[in-house]
Amino acid sequence: MRELLVGDVLWNSAARTPARVAASLEGQQVTFSELAVTTAGLCRSLSARGVTSGARVVWQGETRLDAIALSMAVASLGAVFVPVNPRLSAEEAGPVLDLADPVLVVDSAALDELLATRRSGGVDDPAVRETDTQVIFFTSGSTGRPKGVELSHRAVMLRSLTDATGVPAGPAVCMFPSFHMAGWQGPNTAWLCSDEVVYVPRADAEPLLEAVHARRAAKFYAIPAVWRRVLDADRSPYDLTCVRQADTGTSATTPDLLQGIRDAFPTSTTSIMYGSTEVGGACRLPPDDVLRKPGSVGPPALGVHVRLDDSGELLVRSPFLMTGYFRDPDATAAALVDGWYHTGDLAERDEDGYYSIVGRAKDIIRTGGETVAPAEVDSVLIAHPSIADAAVAGVPDDDWGEVVTAFVVLRPGADLDLQQLRAFCDGRLATFKHPRRMVVVEEIPRTGATRQVQRRLLVGRA
Repeated sequence: MRELLVGDVLWNSAARTPARVAASLEGQQVTFSELAVTTAGLCRSLSARGVTSGARVVWQGETRLDAIALSMAVASLGAVFVPVNPRLSAEEAGPVLDLADPVLVVDSAALDELLATRRSGGVDDPAVRETDTQVIFFTSGSTGRPKGVELSHRAVMLRSLTDATGVPAGPAVCMFPSFHMAGWQGPNTAWLCSDEVVYVPRADAEPLLEAVHARRAAKFYAIPAVWRRVLDADRSPYDLTCVRQADTGTSATTPDLLQGIRDAFPTSTTSIMYGSTEVGGACRLPPDDVLRKPGSVGPPALGVHVRLDDSGELLVRSPFLMTGYFRDPDATAAALVDGWYHTGDLAERDEDGYYSIVGRAKDIIRTGGETVAPAEVDSVLIAHPSIADAAVAGVPDDDWGEVVTAFVVLRPGADLDLQQLRAFCDGRLATFKHPRRMVVVEEIPRTGATRQVQRRLLVGRA
């Protein structure tokens, strides 16, 4: 029996629908057949550069169609694809690259070189197993130390197969950048169905609406903050009647936002997804319950088991959990206990078996689908010459889920505003880690013995 392998998604679609458009970006298009030819050439070029089974290949570039072929070539060789945010500062990217320990780092210039020198033909079929690691996505832990989430071919494929259930045929818009898990998981689901993925250069209203209009997209997923941009924009120049599925998730959704999506896309249905890089989709609130169960993330998704522990933390078990954190056995042992993943989210379960997220058991800030380690941001802010002490916390927000909020104690006679603080963070932190709000306080609440920041008290003050 053939194993579940990510590379087969491309090869099967190229054989089944060779002339169909696989992906598009701002007027550029590539068919499944063209993508397969490019992928085969990259397989030989990568192999000649020492990329073999188990080797890690870092992709650190902006969204581009050729990166699809790179990812599929790496998967087909049995190597491990490691997407890294190209906008990380050198200080932030260093620990990630050190931990990834790649045989090859590919940025946009290096990819152009690989494409220019790619060779015709294929390579010997490597012995790839579905339990082998296919991709590593990096996320932040509560200390700011990077953690690499390892996903096997089997986990990725099962997530795609599950997500494909009930999905309408047609192009799917992808608002996520290529370093984000959702920038690959959603597209893999579409390609499994031989559907087109419509990429955008940035997650702003105009390019998203133009993508839907120009490519007649049937599926459109966006986080609440991006949906707000779309709903606030002038939509009159665009024909949006093609959209049949307008989904959201990753952070809290308000009834008015959901009603706004329904009004703007009357031909569509909306589901709410809850999950993470480590677990994939954990819960799903179906369209009929979106307005009936406000604030809920729904029952467990297909193939997923969910329960609450004695503290109210949500635990998840499924066939497509992460393998673990790359080269971090301690973090893996803490997160995966007896097959259950500890999400760090506090939840409640109603009489119908529907779950609602009510808080965080850990300090991690979830903002717009990204994770931010408060301690990492703290260390940057405290270095500002006008600041005597500082700490950040995630303050609930309807659009972003949480926003990074800086609480600062100013030095005597000093003056500082949010714009100046964000400018100080440039080059030191990725933009999504920058504070979006700033509150001046007289002191940072800390525990007596260990001097740890009491972030829940900060949220209360906000």
